[in-house]
Amino acid sequence: MDDDDADYMQGSEDEDYGFDYSDNDDANESGSADVENMYYTAKSKKEDDPEQALKEFKAILDQETEKGDWGFKALKQSTKLLFLTLHRPADALTTYTRLLTYTKSAVTRNYSEKTINGILEYVGGGKGGAVEVDVLERFYAVTNEALEEARNERLSVKTNLKLAKLWLDRKEYGRLHKLIRDLHAATKAAMNNEDQSQRGTQLLEIYALEIQMHNEMRNVKKLKEIYNASNNIRSAIPHPRIMGVIKECGGKMWMIERQWSLASSDFFESFRNYDEAGSPQRIQVLKYLVLANMLTGSEVNPFDSQETKPYKSDPQIKAMTDLVDAYQRREVHLAERILKENRSTIMDDTFIRSYIGELLRSLRTSYLIDLIKPYTRLELSFLAKQLNVEISEVEELLIGLILEGRVDGRIDQVGMRLELDRAQALERKRYAALHSWTEALEGVHVAVVAKMAGRGASDPVLSIPADRFSELRDIAF
Repeated sequence: MDDDDADYMQGSEDEDYGFDYSDNDDANESGSADVENMYYTAKSKKEDDPEQALKEFKAILDQETEKGDWGFKALKQSTKLLFLTLHRPADALTTYTRLLTYTKSAVTRNYSEKTINGILEYVGGGKGGAVEVDVLERFYAVTNEALEEARNERLSVKTNLKLAKLWLDRKEYGRLHKLIRDLHAATKAAMNNEDQSQRGTQLLEIYALEIQMHNEMRNVKKLKEIYNASNNIRSAIPHPRIMGVIKECGGKMWMIERQWSLASSDFFESFRNYDEAGSPQRIQVLKYLVLANMLTGSEVNPFDSQETKPYKSDPQIKAMTDLVDAYQRREVHLAERILKENRSTIMDDTFIRSYIGELLRSLRTSYLIDLIKPYTRLELSFLAKQLNVEISEVEELLIGLILEGRVDGRIDQVGMRLELDRAQALERKRYAALHSWTEALEGVHVAVVAKMAGRGASDPVLSIPADRFSELRDIAF
């Protein structure tokens, strides 16, 4: 008995096990035994002689007087043979269409649903080789027709969600957009027949597909709209993988808007949900979390948390942990070497690669600020050599720092030098101290006059604290 037959036996819980004996029982049992033998004989030839197995499965159907479970199983095996082994999807569609007619009465609802899900899984999963889009669409169309006739709305929605995921994977955005619109309409129409938690859960599954589509199409406006709509759903019990998808796309949205802290927060939630679901995508999202955390300039190591700590030594994550260490120590050359030596685990991801320039710029900026601190004048060529970049890039970094007020100086473009205004800065600080000192003395003078006029010469007077007076005097003189 293979897995499919085991599913059949386990999925029969809603059958009536009452026995009603009659004079024809012996004959029926004999006929059933013959069909069962034919089925397992045909099944044993699937690998060695699939064409012969196909003929013998057809013989079972030919001798059927009414639709029954062995005919259903023969059609199921024929569909698998035609699609997976013989790579004849059009013929597989024909047997599958016939199989769907058996779901009304020949087998239990549970078993039919498991069979339908299983077939659609390998049809959409590319296990039968390259399949034309029209054939795939027809598989789902005949499924939905059968489910609508059987009034099985729940499985119909699940089937359409599966098809939507298929269109997303194949980047068939036109078909996906239409199907998502139909899913929203179906969910809205069924809202009175379902509890709110079930409707909310379905909505989140639809939003997860929709948000991925807009993320891949870089439609930030719609992405944000769907993201906010998903956050407003309260009555839902979603699978953690669904929330992992939504939060991952949310993190990418915040990255596009350069909201590093919000991105870091969403990536963490995405990682936590993927981890709970056991999804391998957790490793990739953990890399995104590390990237966003570095771009915030945070000194907190993202691997210090209880959830992420077990993955610190993971081979795919090791390069990112080394990058975090280099970033926090402002070792720009080490960071560049780590990126170069770990291209497959870091730079091959297009999303990470699009922000590495931003990360290196941040790291070079911090390195540059530390480098120029002891000097009053530096050659741009010297700074370029220290950073291992072109002079034009150093000049661009310095202009940004000067405009932001993080470096007090100017660039001599004739001599190609950075001249720091340390002497002028000291003068400004001295004048500011003198001004503060003068204001303090005037305040004391006013207070003394007021005291003398109001209470007499014997009253105590205000004074400048000794430590503040010394500080101001030292700066001013």
